[in-house]
Amino acid sequence: MRRYLGPVQGRPTNLITPDSFLWLLRIIWVALAVVMASALDGTIATVAWWALVAVVAVALTVTGPLGLTVVRLATSLAAPAAVLAWIDGASTAWGAASTVVALLATVIAMSAEAGEAMVQGAAYGEEFRFPLRLPAAMFIPVGTMWLVWAAAALGGTLLVANEQWVTGVVVTALAAVLTWWLGQRFHRLSRRWLVLVPAGVVVHDQVLMAESMLVQRTNIAAARLALAGSEAFDLTGPAGGHALDIALRDMVQAIFPASANEPTGRAVHLQSFLVAPSRPGRVLHAMADRKLPVG
Repeated sequence: MRRYLGPVQGRPTNLITPDSFLWLLRIIWVALAVVMASALDGTIATVAWWALVAVVAVALTVTGPLGLTVVRLATSLAAPAAVLAWIDGASTAWGAASTVVALLATVIAMSAEAGEAMVQGAAYGEEFRFPLRLPAAMFIPVGTMWLVWAAAALGGTLLVANEQWVTGVVVTALAAVLTWWLGQRFHRLSRRWLVLVPAGVVVHDQVLMAESMLVQRTNIAAARLALAGSEAFDLTGPAGGHALDIALRDMVQAIFPASANEPTGRAVHLQSFLVAPSRPGRVLHAMADRKLPVG
């Protein structure tokens, strides 16, 4: 199974690949495990940290969409945990080191390249998965949900470490419930891809669409960066940044989930559509390599 899409044929080798980002993240996570353990003061906090380290290590080894969800949630929790350890008495050197390394791990884990490498780890055969950008309207809800979850997870650990058993156990139990409930919703965001398959192109978006949409390769008229004012149907959310405009020879059907206004769902026939992969240039290069019409 190919782990990532290599350089485009006839182009110079690019060292900034999804696979290189994944290996960098693995190395930084090992470094973070050591410096954070030195910054922490307390048996319970240290045990909780090493448990988190082990979970992320497995996710970085057995890559896939679930691993991506675990890695992004865990690394995003590491930076505030490092700050709390610093405030709670860690030395300036260890506190600063753990905070900087945790922030670096978070940035890399959230990158499009690391996301592509992780989801590609569970791809089938000759399919290539390209993660889609988050719709702009979801940033505030997702950020709010993360803040609530992080506060419960870190607060519960801190309370138990300070031997405030009753409150700590209650908050920790709340964190466990939120991890299960919110984790499923965060995981749906890790399962949004534009997929190149031998038969053509698939839009796989469990957030915006009720079913994946397959476009046969013979039905693709052209794929290009979308121009301002494009009349193509928007499947991006909408999301910020550059989108791809994929024009078709014949219409295809897109199925959308039920809503308050449309309780039975909605079917739309598309002649062209917009989709927002995190790295649209990589998608166009990959389509060109597969002899799909680009430009």
